[in-house]
Amino acid sequence: MAPSHAVRCCQRGLSWIPVIFINLVVCWSYYAYVVELCIYTIANTEEQVIYLIVFHVFFFMFIWSYWKTIISKPASPSKEFCLPKADKELYEKEEFPEAQQEILKRVARNLPVYTRTGSGAIRYCDRCQLIKPDRCHHCSTCDRCVLKMDHHCPWVNNCVGFSNYKFFVLFLAYSMLYCVYIAATVLQYFIKFWTNHLPDTHAKFHVLFLFFVAGMFFISILSLFSYHLWLVGKNRTTIEAFRAPVFRNGPDKNGFTLGFLKNVTQVFGDQKKCWCLPLYRPYDFYDEENMGENVESSHKNGIYCITWSVMKLNKSKVGQNT
Repeated sequence: MAPSHAVRCCQRGLSWIPVIFINLVVCWSYYAYVVELCIYTIANTEEQVIYLIVFHVFFFMFIWSYWKTIISKPASPSKEFCLPKADKELYEKEEFPEAQQEILKRVARNLPVYTRTGSGAIRYCDRCQLIKPDRCHHCSTCDRCVLKMDHHCPWVNNCVGFSNYKFFVLFLAYSMLYCVYIAATVLQYFIKFWTNHLPDTHAKFHVLFLFFVAGMFFISILSLFSYHLWLVGKNRTTIEAFRAPVFRNGPDKNGFTLGFLKNVTQVFGDQKKCWCLPLYRPYDFYDEENMGENVESSHKNGIYCITWSVMKLNKSKVGQNT
């Protein structure tokens, strides 16, 4: 037990290396821009003030959304999706998969679960011992089932899913704006240092390197940010983009789409004035008239199954209310 515990501790420690790396780069970029560029290189006071004000706005929003993504605990299914004790004992005693599936089907009748495995079986997590809600997947790194899981991101050392997907997209957006702003404002001084129109000082290395690093990160983040904007518009996760969710009548890559505006609102919230701020949990649409007691209880406990609106719009895909 001791060696395995030590290994897990080492793994948890090593998993923070990418986060530490990103923070070191950001700290250096802050020093290089504020001190070496604005204070030591730029002579015009008005230009200094304008550059510093705009820079700190982007810097604050970038850090805010980044750490919100890191510290937001992944949302997991509540106790409603765990097998009752009696059914759990029956499930564990059964040796045949068909009999186990019958137990899961009986329990799932009272739950808003409409997606299936590729073979049409109820999605069950043996590790967490629960029936998986729609769009929920088990993360082997976090060792838990995560609601509306998108992927596990090493750069934030966290699972990106229902609880922090908005923060993650905003993190990509503000990191891209942070990089492009730095590159755009540093460019003229980069050219002056490169062509020797400014004297060689200790600021030269920082300014030259700052432009290259900002440009490199901007290009890499732009493609990732564009991809996730496309996913938001389609109401898909990265997992669903690679493997279409399977409903009772078969796979359907558009099974969760509600229309562009509602797809965006489901991620960024119903308060449009807060879309650009890493605040509030994502907003989900529900068919309030058809909600049963189990769903209301699940909703109060933080379970957002994201299928009730789909049931109303796409009954042919997800089947009738059970």
